[in-house]
Amino acid sequence: MQTDPQTPPSNDRQATEGAPQDGSPETALNDALSQAQAEITALNDQLLRARAEVENIRRRAEEETAKARKFAVEGFAESLLPVKDSLEAALADTSGKPEVLKQGVELTLSQLKSAFERHRLQEIAPAPGEKFDPALHQAISVQPADQPSGTVATVLQKGYRLAERTLRPALITVAQ
Repeated sequence: MQTDPQTPPSNDRQATEGAPQDGSPETALNDALSQAQAEITALNDQLLRARAEVENIRRRAEEETAKARKFAVEGFAESLLPVKDSLEAALADTSGKPEVLKQGVELTLSQLKSAFERHRLQEIAPAPGEKFDPALHQAISVQPADQPSGTVATVLQKGYRLAERTLRPALITVAQ
């Protein structure tokens, strides 16, 4: 085929290259590109939904934690209300009889002990001669005693534990 030097090259070939034909490699690439773009769109949508779900879970967990902190003592406070009522009744008593007052104080102490038991608040009151335990006892002095060395000589103040945690160690003296 001869070409005229005055005539510009024909665009027929370029025109056929620009228009994809069915089954051509360009059509296959365009189809693959469209499919990849659709897959990317779907994955982006899944990512956005997953992020939103994680954010919702985090927000709900924060709300639950805040509620738990706010109302953690609700049950314990409720169990102390009868104790307060009994103390107020004792103060309002005008009988002037010491035995009535003593009975009221004993009843109030019983209510308080019951509230402590319900909430697993236990006394730490070591007996003299019991081995010193720094996790439960706070030694404030060492003194000569009849008990073996390194054991509890006297208890100056009871301690308390809540479940497995020591709230306040018992104040003791240790035998020398």
